[in-house]
Amino acid sequence: MNNDVKLPAGPKFGPGGNSESFYAEGKKSTVEAPAWVSARGLDAYEFQGGNGIRGTDATFAKIGDEARRAGVLMSLHTPYYISLSGVEPEKRLKSVDYIMQSLHAAELIGADTIVIHSGSASKITRDEAMDLARDTLSHVIEAVGNTDIRLGLETMGKKNQLGTLDEVIELCRTDPHFYPVVDFGHLNARDCGGVFPDKDAYLRVFYRIGETLGDMYARTLHCHFSRIEFTSAGEKKHLTFADTVYGPDFYPLAEAIAAERLSPRIICESAGTMAEDAAAMKAMFRTAEEKLNVNN
Repeated sequence: MNNDVKLPAGPKFGPGGNSESFYAEGKKSTVEAPAWVSARGLDAYEFQGGNGIRGTDATFAKIGDEARRAGVLMSLHTPYYISLSGVEPEKRLKSVDYIMQSLHAAELIGADTIVIHSGSASKITRDEAMDLARDTLSHVIEAVGNTDIRLGLETMGKKNQLGTLDEVIELCRTDPHFYPVVDFGHLNARDCGGVFPDKDAYLRVFYRIGETLGDMYARTLHCHFSRIEFTSAGEKKHLTFADTVYGPDFYPLAEAIAAERLSPRIICESAGTMAEDAAAMKAMFRTAEEKLNVNN
């Protein structure tokens, strides 16, 4: 990849939503989250709208003000019930509405990326699901018009979902507004583990995106990371970094980021310890970076 491209310096780390410790410390509103995250040395935050975009415009605007004041980069996760590949046209059009609601909230909180689940392929072939997803995304582009917010399409963890890396790349190629969001835990879980044993395995993801979509997409990749328990069907549940039976391990990814001088944003989706594990990832990256500098 081209190391001469001018980019934000280094990776950014933050939680997806509020950790249990956020509430244990007496915090009650996500308006307080940016300052809380920043005080822990983190520089990103993903608003969780998985169960719906809930809040008033005034509240969303306050979150945006606090994020700018704290210097925290914002993104937003759209509702989980969005289905780009639903077989019923009215449900897919409703998904377009949910995306537009998410985009409105994203603008108010100052997010530069929204994250969208790709949809299901459980009752139809994957080719049919991809065709339906492309059709839905064409309606999204018609509705969106001009926006600087990245429309992120996420890799998914269950085998009956759209969302392999290649499927996400293919959907992103339909319009420049679409960007890949790589959830490394999902990719590991859908193939039942062992996907990322070392730095090179992680780098292959970045190289694949760079080769197909362009260097900037790879170098500024929006990522999700957590350990995820899986079954033969793929993802079962998100875990914490303290749960070490299931992977993937983060340190080889830290080595990959340091070696290629990448500038991804890495959102931690651990179960209840998102901020703590995001801080642990940032510390691991610093260690990998220091070792690389010593060896060079």
